[in-house]
Amino acid sequence: MAEEQQTKAEAKPEAEEKKKLTIVVFAGELDKALAAFMIAATAASMGIAVTMFFTFWGLNIIKKNDSKVKNKGFMRKMFGWLNKGGSKRLKLSKFNMMGMGTGMIKKMMRGMKLPSLEDLMTMSHQMGVKMHACSTTCGLMGLAEGDFIDEVEPEIVGAAFFLGEAVESKSTLFIS
Repeated sequence: MAEEQQTKAEAKPEAEEKKKLTIVVFAGELDKALAAFMIAATAASMGIAVTMFFTFWGLNIIKKNDSKVKNKGFMRKMFGWLNKGGSKRLKLSKFNMMGMGTGMIKKMMRGMKLPSLEDLMTMSHQMGVKMHACSTTCGLMGLAEGDFIDEVEPEIVGAAFFLGEAVESKSTLFIS
């Protein structure tokens, strides 16, 4: 009994592991991007390590606003032309009304002194949020590392990387 108490007293408490959150961003609409980054920034401000994995239409959020169509092959060029992406080109998922709804939301956000999507992306990055582009979708759409904003991690990663992060996370969110 005395030995057991001595062992417990000598045992150092294990360092508490940092909480982790993983977010898959599949959708490429403004309102869904805002939600994803509001959650990411809030979690980061609470000391939670956040990894965001952008795939399919979600890649449009993190593409450079001045991206040019430079894909090889007819279908990829056509796809790139129709799907230019960039945070400034995102539309609302509902009530877009040919761009009028998007403009109204942005104006209301400015009036309430809420950060823009671009500001949220920068703030999230500064707070340690890691943003990754999906390698499979990049290959499909003819995208490369240079097509993304500076806040995105330089190496493009695959589903195995995401799953490794998700398995270690307390929570995984899917924004679609």
